[in-house]
Order: sequence, then C-alpha cells, then structure tokens
Amino acid sequence: MSTVQFKVFRGDKSGGALQEYPVEAQEGMVVLDAIHQIQAKHAPDLACRWNCKAGKCGSCGAEVNGKPKLMCMTRLDELDISQPVTVRPMRTFPVIRDLATDVSWNYEVNKRITPFSPPPNTDWRMQQEDVDRVQEFRKCIECFLCQNVCHVLREHDEKTGFIGPRFLVRVASLEMHPLDTANRLPMLKDAGGIGYCNITKCCTEVCPEEIHITDNAIIPLKERVVDEYYDPILAFFRRLFGTKKRPVSGAGGQAADD
Repeated sequence: MSTVQFKVFRGDKSGGALQEYPVEAQEGMVVLDAIHQIQAKHAPDLACRWNCKAGKCGSCGAEVNGKPKLMCMTRLDELDISQPVTVRPMRTFPVIRDLATDVSWNYEVNKRITPFSPPPNTDWRMQQEDVDRVQEFRKCIECFLCQNVCHVLREHDEKTGFIGPRFLVRVASLEMHPLDTANRLPMLKDAGGIGYCNITKCCTEVCPEEIHITDNAIIPLKERVVDEYYDPILAFFRRLFGTKKRPVSGAGGQAADD
C-alpha cells in the first residue's frame, strides 16, 4: 500500500479550486475508488456521479489529468502517480457542484432528432451486414466524453447550431438503417451543424466503447449532405424527380437517395 496525492476540483458554477487529498492506493484501484475513499475519509460532501462501476452507465465521466475518461475504467497503475492526480469536472458542461455537471442540454438535443420511421406494413427483413453497420452505433452509453472533447462545443461553445458527435452517431444509426424512411439531411446541414466538424477524430479517441465515430458515422453523413446540397448534377435530378430514400444492398447496406 502506498499513498497517492489527488487534486480534486471543489466548487460550483460560481467558481472553485483544486483541493489535495491523500489516497491509500491498493492493487487494482481505479480513480472512482479513490474518489470514494476521499468521500469516506476526508470530504463526505464531495459530489460526483456514478452508478454501475462497470463502464456501462456512463455516469462517472470526468477529466483525469486533463483527459476525458470514465473514472470507473481508469486504473491508477495507468497513471503517473509520482505527481498528484488531478480530477476535474467535464469542462464543456456547466458545473453543478464539484465533479457533477449539468448535461441536460444533450437530452434537449436528442428530442430534436426525427425518430426511427419505418414504412408501414413492411416485413422486417435485414441482411446481416445491415445489422452490423448500425449495431456499432447502438453501443453508445451516453457518457458524453465525445461531447466534452469536441472542439466545437468545448472551445467555441457552439451549442445552438451543432448537435455534437454523440448525436451525429444517433443520426447515423437512423439514416443508415435500411428500413428507415425519414430524411434528416436538412437538419444535419442547418440545425445539426455538421459542417462545423473538421474531422479531428478526438471524439473517437475518447470513446470508451471504441465506436468509430468519425470514420463510420460523421464522414458518411458529411458525404450525404455534400451530395444532397452541393453536387450540382444530383441536385438537378432531385429537382426533377424529387427525393426518395431507399436501402441499398452491398457494402454496409448503406441507405441512399433516389
């Protein structure tokens, strides 16, 4: 057993500072264990969110040594404990108290996305490749680490015209479903603000479920928006014949437009 120093943010929306606490480190300990020890021995009023302690509820997101992580999945033996370990709340969202942040904005964004819209009286038959394509996106646990690290939301605070990587993933799961009939491209272009994303892949790097957010969700959606609104030939034919979404067999079972 050794002692590790932790610097944990204490404060609320009006401000705060890091406070240092000693933690008796044990084998296999994760950052959330350290926070619980601090609560038990030093600061019973330290606020943080957690639930499953198994990396599946997404509640315990924080910035550990400056990097967005789930505290329950970040082991102390992965960190440089020769220096104090810093734990701060996610910077992109307003602080409620200590490590607890207000992520309610995300749920308001979710309400603006057109839900799954299958055609009526249709046989639910899908090829396995179609299932595989959208199944990856269903793994999201809504920890919002990708939202926190996104430079559009983090550095520019663009929450009025950009829905963020988590909800681009949700739109992708719907748009690429072979039985979905809704057209969400106008929303992506305007209210969704997909043009703000410049493909830095920082969201993919922090995803605890290892979803390929940029390559498999954002880039295909950006391609569809470009085809719809900026390809002059396709735009001409759509003006003549209208737009109808249809499933396409083949690589990935990607849905396309006629």
